Amino acid sequence: MSLLPESASFEELVQDYFLAVRGAGLMLSALDTELLTSWAREEVPFEVVARGIARSAEKAMWDARPGEPVLRSLRSCKRTVDAEIKKYRSLSAGVGTEEAPTATRRKSRTWEETRHARLCTALEDVARRDASLAPRVRWLRQTVLAEVPQEPARLDAQEALSLLMMLRAMPRAERVGAWREAQAGMEAQQAMTSRARRLSRRFRVLAVVRRRLGLQES
Repeated sequence: MSLLPESASFEELVQDYFLAVRGAGLMLSALDTELLTSWAREEVPFEVVARGIARSAEKAMWDARPGEPVLRSLRSCKRTVDAEIKKYRSLSAGVGTEEAPTATRRKSRTWEETRHARLCTALEDVARRDASLAPRVRWLRQTVLAEVPQEPARLDAQEALSLLMMLRAMPRAERVGAWREAQAGMEAQQAMTSRARRLSRRFRVLAVVRRRLGLQES
């Protein structure tokens, strides 16, 4: 999700991602920095927190006025980020353990397996609603989604690639409309670095595709 070097700290990664998704600003407030520090103490992967920020931004971006930041502060993402951390911890705690006795005992799904399964289910729902997209969904299931990545970063990359490939499968008019919708409001981001603008553009494109396809959260 980030274009910072691999040596960047958790705090640097989250700040970079938040400001890019927000679409404005160069640094966090004191209160936001305090919240970021508390998330760092949770010792969860950066992608878990970034996912919460992205979901908060997606919900807010459709109501934001032209020229306004999508998110006003990092604290506005707290509820969603905390929920993602809770889900991650809950699923991670079940790894390697068995569920309550049943006729056939099985191990709990990991966080990565659960996310992968939800994405596959959401895409299958798209295929059922729109037969023209069914071939692309089948191709994704056989290639891009054939395996479950065990690293959060690879899982994010897999989801992003799937959404971009679904965008390419849309009729030309819909593709153009999606790109134009994603570009709306980008004019206010000229003060951002080129790296942050690329990350922000990617977030907006993926959010628009997810919304246009009616995809549930994966």
